Amino acid sequence: MRYLVPFLCLAGPALADPPTITEATARTDGGAWTFSVTIAHPDTGWDHYADGWRVETGDGTILGTRVLAHPHVAEQPFARSLSGVAVPDGTETVFLRAKCFVDGWNADRVALTLP
Repeated sequence: MRYLVPFLCLAGPALADPPTITEATARTDGGAWTFSVTIAHPDTGWDHYADGWRVETGDGTILGTRVLAHPHVAEQPFARSLSGVAVPDGTETVFLRAKCFVDGWNADRVALTLP
């Protein structure tokens, strides 16, 4: 058993909670869509923060991505918008997915029915 101790130090860092989309809205103005998304994530600073979110179709086609360029440690949850998103005609529902700088894209998506 004493041989296992050195290998325990090789374990990677524990994963924090993924970024969670807590609220989302969509509106259109003549064909292009604007999405507003509220995200909660336990940002710790430049080393670990929610760094983006995207709009996808049901089959995973990416319609638009909002890059978040800095941590939001003192602003939780926080809301950001993305304008000018082209949504294919006939689309009734899109899916939103958030991203963390360390852990990548969240496996969970949030469905948003378009108005």
